[in-house]
Amino acid sequence: MAVTNDLVTDNRVHKMATTLTNMHLDVTLAGSFYPESKALAQRNYSTHRFNLWFYKGPLFYANYNFSLFFYLLFKRFDLIVANDLDTLPACFLVAKMTGKPLVYDSHEYFTEVPELVHRPQVKRIWEEIEKLILPKVKYGITVCQSIANVYREKYSTPFRVVRNLPFRNTLIEKTSNPPFPVDMPVILYQGAVNYGRGLQEAIMAMHKVKGARLVIIGSGDELEIIRKQVHHEGLEHKVILTGRIPFDELKQITPLATIGLSVEKDIGLNYRYALPNKLFDYIQAGVPVLAGNLPEIKAIVEKYKVGRIVPLSTPEYLADALNEMLSNELQRTEWQNNCKPAAEILCWENEEKIVQDLYYQVLNLYTD
Repeated sequence: MAVTNDLVTDNRVHKMATTLTNMHLDVTLAGSFYPESKALAQRNYSTHRFNLWFYKGPLFYANYNFSLFFYLLFKRFDLIVANDLDTLPACFLVAKMTGKPLVYDSHEYFTEVPELVHRPQVKRIWEEIEKLILPKVKYGITVCQSIANVYREKYSTPFRVVRNLPFRNTLIEKTSNPPFPVDMPVILYQGAVNYGRGLQEAIMAMHKVKGARLVIIGSGDELEIIRKQVHHEGLEHKVILTGRIPFDELKQITPLATIGLSVEKDIGLNYRYALPNKLFDYIQAGVPVLAGNLPEIKAIVEKYKVGRIVPLSTPEYLADALNEMLSNELQRTEWQNNCKPAAEILCWENEEKIVQDLYYQVLNLYTD
């Protein structure tokens, strides 16, 4: 299984690898090692992280795929899983050369991510790679039905939907040593700190939000911009940036929140069709959600009645919604109670049945 990140915080590939390991498969998860990468906790499958020469931009992707290509050429395997478009070139080439099956797991609508929307030349390169390879992919997985529909319409490639759901927490454990104070209600954002996540607007909203603290857990391209914004606005006492936290620690931190944020903006099809894992992590932890008005996210929040949808992710709308949620304890309690039955349904133990069915199919066809 190939992915370009450093494996520390990628819970989706961890869950996939765990499910395949539990199917009595010998799994190796390959990623990258960055200068700031933390040590990996012990896992029940093998891991490998490439030491690369470059860590961003086109040279990083070329370096990664070059390293992955030769790694796979000299490794024995029966099945390759390419996670996202940035690992697909090497995986596809080696699969064709060896005659081994390939599964493509698309974690997002890659060619519509905000980082590419305003970079037409770079976007065009990834689109050409996608057009070249995806029609030839036989087994595909993606995170929501909207993206699956797009791929089927564009390339006639069938994709199964496997949502990024968390393992079921039968007992909610809260850490006794959180990386932020809990002397007042906590508004929590956990995930990538990238463009379009609504974080700059959420920070500005904190000028008007009373008696609460915003905690942002994660890292990404916008982290330094966010850090400077917090300082410039004089909000260090109301906004805390923790950086990345491994997912096995994060699950004990999320239940400390009063409200969970998922307020991505509609800036491209990738965000419009987003169904982020943090949404389900909040539900699993019994934390009411304030979410943006995006179709896949809105459908979950309204179906299970676990929070509120804000019409626009502007500072004004966010401040008003947060103040109302914080002041209405009766409504928050109702949302918290609704999280309990939703968590029984929206868990990896249910979703992994789709994964098991697909991989049994692939491996049976291969062995036949």
